[in-house]
Amino acid sequence: MEDRDNSGVVWFVAGAAIGASLALLFAPQSGEATRRYIRRRAEESRDLLDERGRDLADRGRELFERGKRLADEAADIFEKGKKLADG
Repeated sequence: MEDRDNSGVVWFVAGAAIGASLALLFAPQSGEATRRYIRRRAEESRDLLDERGRDLADRGRELFERGKRLADEAADIFEKGKKLADG
């Protein structure tokens, strides 16, 4: 699932770059207006990537904590089983 998340980000960035390039080539606006448009779109893309990165980091921390709790529970169960077996 993580691979799908990463590939989505890559495709988004690639699409943004292609869109910006096409905007430069076919823009009916002046050079200044085109640069403002591209700058705004780049900022929006950067903000989206920042947000997505924070979301992924938060999810990673949640999964780490969940895994840690499960490992602690498994260790407790193992110790209880060991005590029962040693009897």
